Amino acid sequence: MAGLVFMRHWSRAVLSTCIAKATRFRGSNRCYRAAFGRTAAVLTTRGAAFLLGLPPLTCLVYDAFQRLQSATVVLAVEKDEVLEQADYLYSCAEIEKLHQLLLQYKDSDDAEFLWRLARVTRDVALQPNIDAAQKKQLTFEAFEYAKKALEKNKECFAVHKWYAICLSDIGDYEGIKVKIGNSYIIRDHMEKAIELNPKDATSFYILGVWCFSFAELPWYQQKVAAIIFTSPPKSTYEEALDFFLKAEEVDPNFYSKNLLMLGKTYMAMKDKQKALLWLSKAKDYPARTEEDKEAHKEAVELLKKLG
Repeated sequence: MAGLVFMRHWSRAVLSTCIAKATRFRGSNRCYRAAFGRTAAVLTTRGAAFLLGLPPLTCLVYDAFQRLQSATVVLAVEKDEVLEQADYLYSCAEIEKLHQLLLQYKDSDDAEFLWRLARVTRDVALQPNIDAAQKKQLTFEAFEYAKKALEKNKECFAVHKWYAICLSDIGDYEGIKVKIGNSYIIRDHMEKAIELNPKDATSFYILGVWCFSFAELPWYQQKVAAIIFTSPPKSTYEEALDFFLKAEEVDPNFYSKNLLMLGKTYMAMKDKQKALLWLSKAKDYPARTEEDKEAHKEAVELLKKLG
């Protein structure tokens, strides 16, 4: 809570300067400060003359309204500042610091906090120092945060994306029947994420992984799926390739594992030259995260196989 208290005091201290420095902030936040500035200008020019003719009680009501309005602005500034800090920590791969920051908002009803908390909780679960029991607990916690985020806001692409990812993760603990059953839901949410934001490369990557997984599904799992479902999920390497290439088109070289999956898909399609190209890119990708390190290791092993 110390960080939250600090952020509140800091937000109040800089509130007056935030309006003058609105260009530091992005999107709706910038519009919010412009609107606040216009409101302040109106009160400055008209407020004094207006208040001179008001009875004392009305003045008190107006003063209370002003305080309420100021509190609302402080809360809006605080949210934006916390989210900016969270996104900065994520970009720097500061997983532990980000987790501690967002845990302060685990009881929030704001989906913007919740999907980010789901994401970083999942990242913590993937750390090499986490034992099996902790990993399972964190995986299910991440899903609960994502589920709550979805309940609060169904129009946010990131909510659908991280709900799908976390749902896939818990399938590892619930058996093949549940995992295959969830696959339809996962694809629906990823398609919704792309509909809401067609410029998000990771959404295309995840759909590529979905297609690749079912394209290479072992025969015994295909039989299980055929018994359980009248129309089991199916896909092809060509469909997977389309999604991985689309991800690169949207944001070139954005993710080591997309490079790796392009190499693996071309290997599965018997295109050695293109497989070598993409696997080499995955091998040379800067390893900042555990996933990058995993991609590097697998790329090196596959390159050895290709000779």
